[in-house]
Amino acid sequence: MKAASNLFGAVSAIAISAGVVVSGAGVLQFATVTVAEAAVVNRIDVRGNRRVDAETIRNNIGIRPGRNFSNADVDEAVKRLFGTGLFSDVRINQAGGALVVTVDEYSIVNQVLFQGNKRLKDEDLNRQVQLQARGSYSSAMAEADAETIRQAYARVGREDAVVSYQVVDLGENRVNVIFNVEEGGRTKISTIAFEGNSAYSDSRLRDVISTKRSGVMSWLTRNDIYDADRLRADEEALRRFYYNRGYADFRVISSSAQHNEETNAYEITFAIDEGQRYRFGSVEVESTVEGLTAEVLRSELKTAEGKYYSAKAVEDTLLGLSERAADLGYAFAQVTPRGDRDFENSTISVVYTIDQGPRAYIERIEIRGNSRTRDYVIRREFDVSEGDAFNQVLIQRAKRRLEALDFFTTVNIATAPGSEPDQVVLVVDVIEKSTGELSVGGGYATGGGPSGGFSVEGSIAERNFLGRGQAIRLSGGGGKNSRDYQFSFTEPYFLGRRISAGFDIYRNTREYDEYHSELTGGTIRFGLPISQGLSTQIAYNYTQEKYKYDESCVEAGYGGPLTCNNPAVLSRHIVDAIDEGTWTKSSVSGSLIYNTIDNIQNPRSGLYANFTTEVAGLGGDAKWAKFTARGSYYKPLVDELDLVGLVSLGAGHIQSYGSGELRVFDHFQGSDRMIRGFRHNGIGPYDPEVQRGRDSYHLGGMTYFNASAEVQFPLPLLSESLGFRGAAFVDAATLYGNDIAGAAGTDMEWRASAGASIIWASPFGPLRVDYAVPFKKEESDRVQEFSFGMSTRF
Repeated sequence: MKAASNLFGAVSAIAISAGVVVSGAGVLQFATVTVAEAAVVNRIDVRGNRRVDAETIRNNIGIRPGRNFSNADVDEAVKRLFGTGLFSDVRINQAGGALVVTVDEYSIVNQVLFQGNKRLKDEDLNRQVQLQARGSYSSAMAEADAETIRQAYARVGREDAVVSYQVVDLGENRVNVIFNVEEGGRTKISTIAFEGNSAYSDSRLRDVISTKRSGVMSWLTRNDIYDADRLRADEEALRRFYYNRGYADFRVISSSAQHNEETNAYEITFAIDEGQRYRFGSVEVESTVEGLTAEVLRSELKTAEGKYYSAKAVEDTLLGLSERAADLGYAFAQVTPRGDRDFENSTISVVYTIDQGPRAYIERIEIRGNSRTRDYVIRREFDVSEGDAFNQVLIQRAKRRLEALDFFTTVNIATAPGSEPDQVVLVVDVIEKSTGELSVGGGYATGGGPSGGFSVEGSIAERNFLGRGQAIRLSGGGGKNSRDYQFSFTEPYFLGRRISAGFDIYRNTREYDEYHSELTGGTIRFGLPISQGLSTQIAYNYTQEKYKYDESCVEAGYGGPLTCNNPAVLSRHIVDAIDEGTWTKSSVSGSLIYNTIDNIQNPRSGLYANFTTEVAGLGGDAKWAKFTARGSYYKPLVDELDLVGLVSLGAGHIQSYGSGELRVFDHFQGSDRMIRGFRHNGIGPYDPEVQRGRDSYHLGGMTYFNASAEVQFPLPLLSESLGFRGAAFVDAATLYGNDIAGAAGTDMEWRASAGASIIWASPFGPLRVDYAVPFKKEESDRVQEFSFGMSTRF
């Protein structure tokens, strides 16, 4: 019993001792925490730094000797040091009266190198990666940069590109980062299919989207590259295509891209639901704004009862109504369209309701993503600025303007709350694209004369020069008997206003059978928009012309059958003009231009009209007034079959005044732009003393009229990715009037021809080959059935 009692006492003593120890430890722990929550140190020691100055580190942690600090202050100090991007690791501990800050510095990048890259240049890749010379290195940034390079290759059709990196230690905490690129093969697009379409064929819809199937010219056009963002843009293009043609219920169910590893090509499929086709029913305007009546605004309606429903027409009406209301002093008037579908009659009645919108103002405009384009180039496309009333319609118009600049792949405009309830912030996000162009092309021009035969042309252009939105172009080219050089510069916003200003300097030389010409000149021009489709241009033009006899004429002497003074070879009127020596023309011109063409490169609807007046006589030798007008109207004939109709009209007249007389070189000359089926300068007044067929046979005319009717259609046997279309046409023209003594054929006589064409939307611009057979002509005319040239020349 005594032994048990002793044992119990010993166990109790041990337990009590253990409890005291544990309690003491708890007290000690509590005391430590309490000290950490309200500690004071008398110095801060920095360890591990080799490049960053210790004082810089002390200044960044925010803890000062002699002042209280807590665990929260330590955490904040660690975040600050990590936030500098200079350290891979940071540790802060207290040792007695000192706070010890231990850091591991990132290595410094000496160089960023690229190996194995051929398709993308070093400077292009260097602009996209985060790691830069003299910056900090981290493996996370290197991994991210490798992925960025892979995405860059995917955007140029190299989906299977492999990118790795290696780090070379140079000592003294410096490294070289080398990205190794295996570019792989070019990924193509083998098929683009549509499911659910019945109104329009696959080939018609493939023409709507920007993504194309791989073809013979894909290596040059680069439009057969799969890109998820481009696919989203193609979905939007399909929506707008259908919405503007009456299909208000259209939707894209899905778009998918399947990669075939065997062929290294994508198979793209769009699943769509076309829905019902509608026409506009009744169209009304209702206004709840006091003083703003519907009658005042009705003239701005672009939608009319009975026409096929068009989302673009509704948008144009919204814009017109909003601008008209703002002009009348109702800045906060809000226009809202309300559609009422009648499924039985397939109509949509639209009511444009005008209410007093919320009084919201634009606090500021934030622009993001523009590393090259200056901010003001983007801001000037907005008709609103900071402090103005917020108007969603005007914002959307600015978005369309920015997209039309063709400086950006995507443009997104969003709103964010401002500092006050009635303030909003406009956030403009852009992704820039390459705006420089280097082109080299060649061709063959028919028609004889100095422009005939093979020719080459090269140009360098930049439409966003130095990010200022300015356009420059330097071009040169020519053929066997011609040389052309030109330099152009355009500032689209002269003096900060929506007025374009620019100049052109050019030099053209031509060699004829018996003489050659040299034309040097320049133009200073100003353009001013008047309305959405109407603009005007004013220019001053100065030209110096020199004409010289061909050396063979000079060497042959006078009196021979092929000498220059033989009237049968060279018209005496041309001889007189050459003998006058250098001829200068100083003129001013004004043009009125109306343009609603949907696509300048491949037009299908719209009107282009140009009326120009040029008066020469402000100094110089020429004294005449010239008037020219031309217009082209495109209209879809059968939209489902992609049949497009074209009607073109043109006219011109030149008249001398004062003591001036028209030279033979001042007259209009026939060309394939006037009528096809005839040689260049192959119709109109002529010199009966010259042998028929010589370059100087036709003298040109003072007046011309021309007209053309054409139907364009797809060529089903050719892939649309090649860009070929066909056309059938009928042309008519007359060129008459000439005051030169002895000229014949000066009466108005009409010529007419009919033919067919192949139109090619080539990478060098729209080209076409025409075959025309004249069925009404004069005996003096020179016929040429084939011609080759530009397709659309507005």
